[in-house]
Amino acid sequence: MRHAIRTLSVLAAGLWLVAPPAAAQAPVPHNVVQLSATAAVEARQDLLSVTLRTTRDGSEPLLVQEQLKAALEAALADARSTAQAGAMEVRSGNFSLVPRQGRDGRISGWQGTAEMVLSGRDFERIAAAAGRIQGLTVAGVAFGLSREQRERLETQAQAQGIERFRLRAGEVARAFGFSGYTLREVNVSSQELGAPPRPRFMTLEVRSSSATEAPLPLEAGQATVQVTVSGSVQLK
Repeated sequence: MRHAIRTLSVLAAGLWLVAPPAAAQAPVPHNVVQLSATAAVEARQDLLSVTLRTTRDGSEPLLVQEQLKAALEAALADARSTAQAGAMEVRSGNFSLVPRQGRDGRISGWQGTAEMVLSGRDFERIAAAAGRIQGLTVAGVAFGLSREQRERLETQAQAQGIERFRLRAGEVARAFGFSGYTLREVNVSSQELGAPPRPRFMTLEVRSSSATEAPLPLEAGQATVQVTVSGSVQLK
C-alpha cells in the first residue's frame, strides 16, 4: 500500500512539471490598435414630467396623514378626468411623514408631504392640468425623450458611430503602411445629454396653482443622444 501511494505521488509531480503555464501558451498580440469614435444626434425633447406637492403640519401624525391623503386623492381625481394614455399619465409620488423636534429634543409636531406626478407627451394638456389642480404646488418640471424618440436617435447615432469607427480604422491602417484590418473587439455605449435647466423654471417651486388656473409656461429644449464605439483592430 505504501509503495502504491509513493508511485502516485511521483506521477502527479511528473504531470505538474510537464504541463506549461496557461499564460505561456497565449500568443503575444502584434500590430493591435485601440480606437474610439463618437456620434451624436439631436432632437427636441418630447416628454414632460411635472411634480406637484402639498405639505401639512400638525401635532397628531394620524390627522396630518389623513389631511395629506384627502388632498392627494382630490388632486388625483381631478387630474384623472383629463388623463389619456401616452398624452398625460397620472400617478402618486413621494409620501412622507416626519417628526419635528423642539429645543429639548422631544417631538413637538409632525410634518408630512405628498406628491403627484403628471407625465406624457401632450405638453398643453399637462400644463393645463397642472395650472388647474387646487391645493398642490408645482415643485419641479423635467423634460426628456420618450422611449420611441430615444431609440430612434440611438439607432441613427449608432450607425454614424460605427461608420466613423470603420473609416478611422482604415485610415490608421493605411497610415502605418498596412492594407487593411480585422476587428478584434468592439464596445458600443450610449447616453442621453439633456438641455441645461432654464432659469425661468426656478420660480415654479413657489408658484401656487390655487392662485390662478392659467396653464404653466413651459418650453422644451433640445436633447442629444450620444453613441461611442470603441474597441481594437488588428492591422494586416
